[in-house]
Amino acid sequence: MTTITLVQGDITRQTADAIVNAANSSLLGGGGVDGAIHRRGGPAILQECRGLRASQYGKGLPTGRAVATTAGELDARWVIHTVGPVHSRSEDRSDLLASCYRESLRVADELGAGTVAFPAVSTGVYRWPMEDAARIAVEAVRAARTSVEEVRFVLFDERAYQAFAAQVE
Repeated sequence: MTTITLVQGDITRQTADAIVNAANSSLLGGGGVDGAIHRRGGPAILQECRGLRASQYGKGLPTGRAVATTAGELDARWVIHTVGPVHSRSEDRSDLLASCYRESLRVADELGAGTVAFPAVSTGVYRWPMEDAARIAVEAVRAARTSVEEVRFVLFDERAYQAFAAQVE
């Protein structure tokens, strides 16, 4: 059974087997969590991402999918990059958001990761409402068949922490 824990803080300061990056499809860094992971993790992450773009992800990583690279200088073995959907009021994209969590856990299982730290995927510039994102994330993790022992949601601020806490209780 997977244990779900919540932490308020900076995901780049976490110690875990794998840290999940809320990446953009280019895999080449960006703002928010993505930029922070690339900055703190150093050039090794970007180098592996460039290799992925040059091989199987020439058009970028599709939304809802996940792929792993080294964690560089982060206190983890791997970074699992996943591309969340942009929130839409006219189209239900919640299955794509849930897929980010399922696919990240599938990759974690392939790697043999016991602990995985997730951010609140799609809640930044992709504008997914925090309460709904928390519900989808927690439901997806609880429903996943995974060998991961601990899923840690690392929430940047009190509002995000409270939204996830309401779903975990």
